[in-house]
Amino acid sequence: MKLSEMREKTVDELKQFVVDSKKQLLDCRIKKSMHKLENTAEISKTKRLIAQAKTVIREKEVSNA
Repeated sequence: MKLSEMREKTVDELKQFVVDSKKQLLDCRIKKSMHKLENTAEISKTKRLIAQAKTVIREKEVSNA
C-alpha cells in the first residue's frame, strides 16, 4: 500500500491495517526462525508499512484535534 492510499483511508481502517500487519510480521518472524521464509525483505517492508500507517494515524489525530 502506498502512502497516498493510506492518507485516503479512515483512522479505523488504518488501525485495522496496523493490526493485520503486525500479525503478518509475527508470521514472517516465525517462518524466518524455521528457515521457511524465502524473502527476508518482507520483514523490513512490513515494519516500514506499520510505521507509515501509525504516522498517518497520528497526523489525522493531530489535524482533527
